[in-house]
Amino acid sequence: MTQAIPQHPLQVAVIGSGPSGFYAAEALLRADRAVQVTMLERLPVPFGLVRSGVAPDHPKLKEVIRVYQRIAQHPDFHFCGNVQFGQDIQLAELRQYYHAVILACGAETDRSLDIPGEALTGSHTATEFVGWYNGHPDYRDCQFDLSQEVAVVIGQGNVAADVCRILLKPVDALRRTDIAGHALDALAASRIREVHLIGRRGPAQAKFSAKELRELGEIEQCAVQVNADELQLNPASQLELAAKTNDNSVKNLNLLQTFSEQTSVTGQQRRLFIHFLLTPLRLEGDSRLQRAVFARNRLQGDPFAQTAVATDTCFSLDCGLLFRSIGYRARPLPDIPFAHRRGVIPNQAGRVLESDKKIVP
Repeated sequence: MTQAIPQHPLQVAVIGSGPSGFYAAEALLRADRAVQVTMLERLPVPFGLVRSGVAPDHPKLKEVIRVYQRIAQHPDFHFCGNVQFGQDIQLAELRQYYHAVILACGAETDRSLDIPGEALTGSHTATEFVGWYNGHPDYRDCQFDLSQEVAVVIGQGNVAADVCRILLKPVDALRRTDIAGHALDALAASRIREVHLIGRRGPAQAKFSAKELRELGEIEQCAVQVNADELQLNPASQLELAAKTNDNSVKNLNLLQTFSEQTSVTGQQRRLFIHFLLTPLRLEGDSRLQRAVFARNRLQGDPFAQTAVATDTCFSLDCGLLFRSIGYRARPLPDIPFAHRRGVIPNQAGRVLESDKKIVP
């Protein structure tokens, strides 16, 4: 009788403890062969953006943490916090002790506007603000001048909607959430009365979910205003909305049309203005932000491939606070190939590629 040869567990290191890291760990632990997973995290606590990126007034979204906690209870799962890849431990060391290394660090930095004045005091990234109100240790000491009355948010995704909502929501409503205490104190003294949400393309291309957009219209003591002229669609955008896969954009347009029809905004303490077809040209001010200048755009191109083209017409907004939320890019990691122009780790089906396009063994 031949005796089965014992199979040694596959040792895998996962760098990062956000959703992608945990789902990768779960897939490995469900594999047909024995696998042991070690998760390394720069912070002392896990869960990445679920912990520090979800808005405090969206507690249901954080319930997915229970799934990650269940994964973490697996006997072949090990979590090591306060370990920074490239500083506390190097890639060469990991490759010495592990059969495979999975990079699940996420895209940690905001894309820049690349316009004059972006570095003025009062100009911030959405990541800074979101991390600040969620108590992320990297952003605990950020300062935002909430004594200003007018704020601008550039971008029309869910994060941009979150920023608008937190700026405009009555502080009594925020007290019922798990918002960080220092942020609650600062927002309680806020003088923000007007927020402008700016999009480069049209309403058919806005990326926020209908749920997020609907919530903007439900903020107490806040009126949402949209210029009906900006909701007029060109033929290509009409074809986009006619596609069966674009149900969310249809819902968004219906909500925006409802906002544009609101005639009575008197008595509201705060206002949210939603703008489309504007590209930021420059931020102006002596040492701090005083004004944002935009070009009015037109759309050109085929359905689902339209681009915003600036016209000669400009539009300016006096403001003292601005947040950009136009997407994210990864940070280069020590000893890991990086495509700087695209802001990503070059890969083929998830396998990291060298500069010569060969898969890293």
